[in-house]
Amino acid sequence: MADRKPFKLKNHSEDSPASAWRAALNQIIFGAETTAGKAFDIVLIIMILLSILTVMFDSIEAMRNQYEQQLYAAEWFFTALFSFEYLLRLICVRKLWLYASSFFGFIDLLSILPTFLGLLIPGGEYMLTLRILRVLRIFRLLKLSEYVREANILMVALNNSFRKIAVFLFTVLMLVVVFGSLMYMIEGSESGFTSIPTSLYWAIVTITTVGYGDISPQTPLGQFIASVIMIMGYGIIAVPTGIYSAELMKSHKSSKIDNEACPNCGATGHDFDAVYCKYCGQFLEGSD
Repeated sequence: MADRKPFKLKNHSEDSPASAWRAALNQIIFGAETTAGKAFDIVLIIMILLSILTVMFDSIEAMRNQYEQQLYAAEWFFTALFSFEYLLRLICVRKLWLYASSFFGFIDLLSILPTFLGLLIPGGEYMLTLRILRVLRIFRLLKLSEYVREANILMVALNNSFRKIAVFLFTVLMLVVVFGSLMYMIEGSESGFTSIPTSLYWAIVTITTVGYGDISPQTPLGQFIASVIMIMGYGIIAVPTGIYSAELMKSHKSSKIDNEACPNCGATGHDFDAVYCKYCGQFLEGSD
């Protein structure tokens, strides 16, 4: 695998042992084609799940009182392990800031920060359940390329429909403000509409057809307006679904996505005929 100079002295060549070591490490960590890469992903996923179980057990008062020291030691063990893994990922990519600012890089960082934050912020350690997002790498391990490709198509469609959906949500927000303020004037605090923010909360719950029932209109006029909002809610749910479905069909017809990781930044989701990484410009070594 071709590589450029890693973190070393200026006179070292690309074929130096340090460069070969980083290239091999990149194959193991970011790829699932080799036996070592598959084993790495399996062990990583097992460690992630065990760490999440540790946090869950620690939230149970009876288990925390009985196994407090063991759970504390286990969490620091997992934190040290994931910190070391995060460091290896930064070392084996050529442009560490690209990986650190990527989605998985951010998740990797979040998986180790909460334990340290827990020393300063009581209860901060329970943010560790964010580690479950890292199990998404299991798709690379199982070589479910079709499922991963579909996931990328979903993301492309969501990105393409973002502006239309954003405009629609802004319109819904205006309706919520209007109806919420109107209900505040009609119902008043006697019916639970104690303020405009509370009325806006009711309008959101009603227009999304959730209907908690903690606040409800009591006057005939208020009930009529609530009925109108409920009926509108069904149409409102259908609009973003239609927008997204249309973009999804377009993306499905035109998308050809490859999920081999870039050796430079670790990014995936390139076109099958891509020669260079669309995120960092690195030559993709599997390209012709």
